[in-house]
Amino acid sequence: MRYFLNFSYLGKNYHGWQIQPNATSVQEILQDRVSKILGVTTILTAAGRTDTGVHAKQMTAHFDTEIEIRSDFVYRINAFLPQDIAVQSIKQVKKEAHARFDAIERTYQYFIHYQKNPFLSEVSWYWNYQKLDVNKMNEAAEILYEMTDFTSFAKLHTDNKTNICQVKTAKWIQQNENLIFTICADRFLRNMVRSIVGTLVEVGSGKLSKSDFKEIIVKKDRKFAAASAPAHGLFLLDVKYPDELFI
Repeated sequence: MRYFLNFSYLGKNYHGWQIQPNATSVQEILQDRVSKILGVTTILTAAGRTDTGVHAKQMTAHFDTEIEIRSDFVYRINAFLPQDIAVQSIKQVKKEAHARFDAIERTYQYFIHYQKNPFLSEVSWYWNYQKLDVNKMNEAAEILYEMTDFTSFAKLHTDNKTNICQVKTAKWIQQNENLIFTICADRFLRNMVRSIVGTLVEVGSGKLSKSDFKEIIVKKDRKFAAASAPAHGLFLLDVKYPDELFI
């Protein structure tokens, strides 16, 4: 039987989702706990990779097992997990369902704050310079709807077969002394959101114009985009799947 596991995590203490040598990852911790709960080695495949320090409000991973999933599975595994990882639900899916390849929409949010705040320092980018022009940032962000090739915002030397993505939402809002950027697409490239945010911040600070932003995308070369925004301000907000995958 195949199951989708929905969970969240604070990325501060982890080197991203994916298991890697000599570094603690979310996958390593979660796989270990699921395996111990089920009493058999279990491999998890997630909807995507998050970089070191990036958070997830809702990530999905699938796994296969012949072990019966008890009704108290979520309670038991949460009691077994560290405080910075939490499982919300487990749902049986069709045996061919895939957490990564069947995702039809992913949404990220990026947070910036102007006022020094110790409670936000690990989950938002503290911008202690002149305030950013949100209107200009939103005007530039609308260009993302016109484009499909995001090579300029992709991490170099990855195993991507294509850099084509369809952006559906890209908008900044200001809430008091905080800025929130929400971006939704069918798929994202590694480091893409942080690279877009870093470049839009250059627009908001007056270093780049709207036309400059468009030209950066057209050039399809990462060296023309701005430095990536810090990882700790980024959250994977949601991953959506077709209803017919679920049993």
